[in-house]
Amino acid sequence: MALLRPLPASPLLTRSPAHRLGPSLLALAGGAVWALCFARQPLNVVSWVALVPLLLVLGHPRAWLLGLLHGMAFWLVSVPWIAPTLETYGQLPPWLAALAVVGVGVYQGSYTALFAVLAKPVWQRGGALALLGPPALWVAVEWLRAHFLGGFPWNLAANAWVDLPGALPLAAWIGCYGVSFLLLFANNGVARAVAVRRWQPAALTVGSVIVVLALGVWSSAAIVPGRDADTVTVRVLQPNIQNLVEWDREQVENNYRRLLELSEQACDAPGVLVVWPESAAWPYSWGRDAGLRADVGRLARKGCSVLLNSVLESAEGPTNSALLVSSSAGEERYDKRRLVPFGEFVPMAEWLPFLSSLARNAGDFTAGRSPALLSWQKQEVGTAICFEIIFARGVAEQVRHGATLLVTITNDAWYGDTWAPWQHYRAARFRAAENRRTVLRAAITGVSAIIGPDGSVQQQLGVGEEGLLEAQVVGRSDLTLFTRAPWLVPLLCCLVGGFAIFVGRRR
Repeated sequence: MALLRPLPASPLLTRSPAHRLGPSLLALAGGAVWALCFARQPLNVVSWVALVPLLLVLGHPRAWLLGLLHGMAFWLVSVPWIAPTLETYGQLPPWLAALAVVGVGVYQGSYTALFAVLAKPVWQRGGALALLGPPALWVAVEWLRAHFLGGFPWNLAANAWVDLPGALPLAAWIGCYGVSFLLLFANNGVARAVAVRRWQPAALTVGSVIVVLALGVWSSAAIVPGRDADTVTVRVLQPNIQNLVEWDREQVENNYRRLLELSEQACDAPGVLVVWPESAAWPYSWGRDAGLRADVGRLARKGCSVLLNSVLESAEGPTNSALLVSSSAGEERYDKRRLVPFGEFVPMAEWLPFLSSLARNAGDFTAGRSPALLSWQKQEVGTAICFEIIFARGVAEQVRHGATLLVTITNDAWYGDTWAPWQHYRAARFRAAENRRTVLRAAITGVSAIIGPDGSVQQQLGVGEEGLLEAQVVGRSDLTLFTRAPWLVPLLCCLVGGFAIFVGRRR
């Protein structure tokens, strides 16, 4: 087909808008616009074409450099909240905090550069693989970013479509990576149409994606309660407690008193699960503070179960843990498995000792090793602490082990009223939809929510609000295709992308 004909390397940019804007400017502007799709109020319409500039510059002789510029612009615009967080709570000087953000941009942007290197011969070759290959390679690189050196699957392309009808229901089948593929497939068709100056590639890809999304909307009607349709009562607390820069005993006592008042209000009947956010009881620790144990024990004797966060000790060292305390089952424990780099541990500190001096306020936690579930009534609760919820495979593992209900507790107060809590929140909605499980999200300053098994928001408290979310939820025991095989779509994309590279380089 003429519309899919091969494209030479340099003439592409002389025939496209990239020539008038300049390849570097196009890459930088494209990265910034792509970042706006992850703002507090994302640009959903723009996401259909936001990656077109990146795809157009694949025909440039230095596509890798333009990919790096695009990736750096994206990360610098989408995660600038890292700098004030490091400056305020990490006690880094402003110049070093800014340098750290640039370092994040360079490192994360290198994945976009890698995508450009891999996709360039596929894009130039033309044919059907020019439409399928780049989206598949994007997913392969996203999967690599989610796993290499511990992984950082923040702001996956799919998250830009969290509010697009049909996208979340599809996640039960193809997961976040499959939705990323669809977004790239639509953008790739538009970019191809611009490059060959024909409308057919855009019509083919965008039309196909719209049909698939319509099937997703239709399939959402099939999300019914599982075989163990037991309704349970839950309460999610958001005490709106800010992290303290300097020690203030009076403020600590006021925060703790407000937490207990909300808890007493939540524990209004026996059989209720009360969920505290991460760090809600700080600086009190379950292991050393009898007063905390007495207060939680009082709630348990009223018939409530309390899920709280505390630092606990293990044979290997301290852990960031979740405890479920009830009068019937006593105490159950889950230890956080995915620790925050430079927050809860310093990566490669044994080989690069200077990193420990730069991150002198980082914790020294030990990672948990088990996807331990917390038993409550007839439910098995899978727990994700803080940024664990962005790891799709780990949450799916808990569901395969029998989780009927999911809880994520977090302290996003570090980031203030920025884009960060909302970006974090969108990942939780995908985990709910992928596994068809209700997710209870307790955030100390927001966003707290009760998320339905289709990823829809049933109740929500925004950033800076104080309150209590109350709901009747249903546990589920069915397994989605994604839960059973979260590796399937990334594997298929690696195979398609690898084949496209092989054919493209031969040509």
